[in-house]
Amino acid sequence: MDRSIWATWYNLEEQGKQEYLDWLHEVHLPEAKKRDGYLWIAHYQSQEKKNILNNVEGRLGHTNDPSVPDGDRYILLIGAETTKPFFYPTPAELQETYSTETKEMLAKRIGERSGIYVEEDRVNGPDVSQRSSDLTPGPWIQMGSFNSGKVEDEDELGAWYAQWRLPCMETLEGCIGCRKLVSASSWAKHSVLYEFVSLELRNKFFPIHEKHDPVREEWTDVVVRKLVHAPGSPNVAKRLYPPI
Repeated sequence: MDRSIWATWYNLEEQGKQEYLDWLHEVHLPEAKKRDGYLWIAHYQSQEKKNILNNVEGRLGHTNDPSVPDGDRYILLIGAETTKPFFYPTPAELQETYSTETKEMLAKRIGERSGIYVEEDRVNGPDVSQRSSDLTPGPWIQMGSFNSGKVEDEDELGAWYAQWRLPCMETLEGCIGCRKLVSASSWAKHSVLYEFVSLELRNKFFPIHEKHDPVREEWTDVVVRKLVHAPGSPNVAKRLYPPI
């Protein structure tokens, strides 16, 4: 089972972007999939905020720490059973093994930020059958990475996911599944990965999924206002690789 995820967020300049993407999808990622312990690799492009319907406007806080890289337009995810394949070798050690061409292509990434996460909990949605047999995440995702704000808020955050948010995803139309993640190596201690069949179904059902329970909807408001998100988080993104 894919209980660990290495996530990398970054941006690209317009010039040279297509050359990079062609190389990444046709050369680099197929080669990377051969590494011991890698179960799947998926590459996503974040969508413009204007195309995403949300109910969190004005409630989300983001870090103003200049040391946290601000890339978020592309998200590269790699799945493994445990964190071992991501630490043996470490990302820095792996970088040293790359060819000159690979290093030059990866240097095109701007504002690169990564995190290695382990799964705290997961639920399957009603459309889990839409997940591919090799466990690659769905064609659309929503991924957030954040800190709880204060240590005293950790228990409440955990309770909110366990008692409310994750159970909601089990019945949300268009949802393939949802994973709550915690960091083994990242600026953000927490992450959450939702998988959706389509942007249309995500936009139709996700923003209103709490309306049937005003009390717990208010709980959500209390929790999300305390969070400190990474730049751009949460991102709704379409899978580029493997192609849909």
